[in-house]
Amino acid sequence: MGYKRIGTMISFADIAVKKSLENNRSVTMMERINQVITWKNIEALLLEYYDVGRSTEGVDAYPPLMLLKCLLLQKWFHIPSDPELENQINDRISFKKFLGLSLDKPSPDHSTFSRFRSRLSKEAMIQLNNEILLQFAQKDLSINEGIAIDARLVKSASRPMSNEGLKKLKEKRDTPEGTVDKNGNPLKYSRDLESDWTIKNDTPHYGLKEHASVDVHSGFILATTLTPASEHDSKYLPYLTIASCHTNDPIETVYGDKGYYGHPNRAFLHLNGIRDGIMRKDTTTAKLTELERERNKKISKKRYIVEQYFGLSHLHDGAYRARFTTILKNIWDTMCRQMAFNIFRGSKLLAHA
Repeated sequence: MGYKRIGTMISFADIAVKKSLENNRSVTMMERINQVITWKNIEALLLEYYDVGRSTEGVDAYPPLMLLKCLLLQKWFHIPSDPELENQINDRISFKKFLGLSLDKPSPDHSTFSRFRSRLSKEAMIQLNNEILLQFAQKDLSINEGIAIDARLVKSASRPMSNEGLKKLKEKRDTPEGTVDKNGNPLKYSRDLESDWTIKNDTPHYGLKEHASVDVHSGFILATTLTPASEHDSKYLPYLTIASCHTNDPIETVYGDKGYYGHPNRAFLHLNGIRDGIMRKDTTTAKLTELERERNKKISKKRYIVEQYFGLSHLHDGAYRARFTTILKNIWDTMCRQMAFNIFRGSKLLAHA
């Protein structure tokens, strides 16, 4: 087994459509991305983590860089499913051009995309996102001026179930009978057992919670993760701060809403020499002063950037609902969204510059 040759020969079809692509807006966008991303560095990282294709036996595999680019196209063009992604690649000349896939070559099967997700680890996605942010930092796009952190609720991919029902289903899943279907075959589809319940604004919510940090200057997503919905936001300020350190330059300020207020987070920032940009709130022993209210207003003008990311991904990527029934797969999908968002944003910022 090796890797398939996907673009070594130019066909007559490729030559015939070349003229029609000159004014294609999708092609223009993808060419702009190719100008700012050094794909060979991305490919080198992929080959460190992706084992498929290394064997000399068996059928040739698709190159991992091509499969990653397919999933980035899925995010950029808001394609809702893997079968539809396969159809779009077969149908759109601009997609094949970006992937380096000749017009007479078919798209990878939709099941290939699913297997690629399961084979590329979370650690690999962290390193790939780090590499992309470093490339933009080397082009003088700041990623350490300050970070805004926040969290949002995400609906479960499964229908809600009571805590008692979840407990029984988890106990059943731990038995040999709970891992097979009624015909005795391994379960292909299962419900989400990692989501849980929380209350927000007097409304019950069943699902997950996404925690994210965004650079306040460039708007890049610096870190993101998912937890069950009941996890408190404030616990994740240290994790998001540490995960946002992509260069040797220190983070100057961390901005957060009142949910992150408290001694543990303030002490963490102080010990690490990071300015405290957490909004203050009334306590049982002291009310906010006029100075603290003015400070909160100034902080809100900085931390809006993370809410902007939440709004855009909610609107265009369906981020308000989990795609998969396991938290690990959903974290992978969230990191893929981070990668696509940062590449697109960075390419636009450099184009405007």
